[in-house]
Amino acid sequence: MLRMARNFEGMAANNGFTPMDVSPFEKRIILIGTLTALFVAAMNQTTVTTALPAIIGDLGGLNLFSWVFTAFMLTSTTTMPLAGKLSDMFGRKPFFLTGITILMLTSVGAATSQSMEQLIVWRAIQGFGSGMMMGNAFAIIGDMFPPAERGKYQGLFSGAFGLASILGPLIGGTLTDAISWRAIFGINIPFGLISFFLLFRFYPHRPPTGARRPIDYPGAVLLVAVTVPLLLALVWGGNEFTWTSLEIVGLLAVSAVAMALLFLNERRVEEPIIPLPMFKRRFFAVATVLSLVSGMGLFGAVNYMPTFVQGVMGTSARDSGFVTSPMMMGMIAASTFSGIIATRTGKFRPLIITGSIAIAGGMFLLSRLNADSSVFAAAGAMIVIGLGIGTSMPIVNLLVQNSVPHHMLGVVSSSNQFFRQIGGTLGTAIFGTIVTHRLVDNLEKNLGQDIIQATPPQLLDTLQEPRTLLNEEALLKLENGYAALGPAGDGFYEAALTAMRFSLADAISVVFFFGFIFTSIGLIVSLFMPEAGALRTTWSEDTPERAKAAAGADSQLEGEPAG
Repeated sequence: MLRMARNFEGMAANNGFTPMDVSPFEKRIILIGTLTALFVAAMNQTTVTTALPAIIGDLGGLNLFSWVFTAFMLTSTTTMPLAGKLSDMFGRKPFFLTGITILMLTSVGAATSQSMEQLIVWRAIQGFGSGMMMGNAFAIIGDMFPPAERGKYQGLFSGAFGLASILGPLIGGTLTDAISWRAIFGINIPFGLISFFLLFRFYPHRPPTGARRPIDYPGAVLLVAVTVPLLLALVWGGNEFTWTSLEIVGLLAVSAVAMALLFLNERRVEEPIIPLPMFKRRFFAVATVLSLVSGMGLFGAVNYMPTFVQGVMGTSARDSGFVTSPMMMGMIAASTFSGIIATRTGKFRPLIITGSIAIAGGMFLLSRLNADSSVFAAAGAMIVIGLGIGTSMPIVNLLVQNSVPHHMLGVVSSSNQFFRQIGGTLGTAIFGTIVTHRLVDNLEKNLGQDIIQATPPQLLDTLQEPRTLLNEEALLKLENGYAALGPAGDGFYEAALTAMRFSLADAISVVFFFGFIFTSIGLIVSLFMPEAGALRTTWSEDTPERAKAAAGADSQLEGEPAG
């Protein structure tokens, strides 16, 4: 392991880096192009969220709705570390431009889908494009600016992502209500074309110098073999199959075996997809755990906010954007100021801890919402969460980049995004199971035996689907089904809707509380984040003082005396 750690430090000798030879004007153009691409990626996710009820109403496939997100997350999550590692080896421009191209082409396919299955396939392919972009966007900042100058740009990138997340629900809801859900995919294309042109014209293709390095093909295959079966097991467990079924146990076993093989592979290959010596660095290790745990609690729970706002509070798709937007407004403001403050003061740890406190506090406020809560209470909680995200996450990205040599910039940036993304995906899958089972249990209590006995089985199945309240077609079917029961049908229908609304509110509130628990664990993890000290003012970490400190830290980790 010591030899691997030294190789990790020494690979820069064979893969030198020189600052990008571009003018200040060209740097601004490259930033605009990259920011625009991030805007496209974020819009692609948030517009779909608010339009999903209309999509289900048009294409059907209510039982497949989760795959619209799951397929995208599977491919994008798996692609991130692969794209980051390959961009370190061959340059970022080809992968970033390919990602933009895939996203635009699949937007056309998604907009013309004639079934839920077709849409899911296009979303899965879109994930590859998004993974290539997200796996390299923050690394592009590192190509143009040394660590001491990156803080304000990290905040700017997070702010751009937040702006897209604000406009996404609003634009998605507006287009869905005014035109069609198909229009939401069309808005990706003009922004994608602008980004592609700017980066193609002004972003230089600069493959690393030195000897050509081998590609870790076994590691890539094993990474997929770890991620996909695990996520499928979590999505299907308790829904399609019981947790003790052969299918679920088999998927979990495949993932576990693949993880063991991946660990063994990454220890022995020359150019691992996820270099294990990175975890010897305290910044990266703490940041990885923080991203994973906070991602599970934060993104896994917040994904259910549109369902709560539309299904429980009864707002429209467009109006739900006005409830979720405050989180992104807080995120934009906090990310912008935290990057500037961190760069000027050199103090990073207090910002990360403060942000983690705000995230956990906001999740606690969400867990107190119920069916009678106002939209202002929901918006207030979202503002607190947004302030927390903007304060902490850009700083974590900055410190992770600062802790490694430049030739590892792509892989560490994408790995950090990978663990946050996989945490969010795991959280979404786990919380989806909780919502479904909690809703079924609550309905048995809130409906009453007289309504349960009078309700046909197929109508009960409709009531037990969490997103029925968001689907006009499902509600009409429910209303007609109860009307067929005779004079008492209208009363049963109103009582069933009320029971479902309160049952869904309780189920999602439980998910918010679990999100609070996970983000609280993230707060505890953030306390172990060391202070970084002064950021490097060059792209190299090999100053005499820093090299001596790094060598001493690695030697101590291996049980050897420092110095």
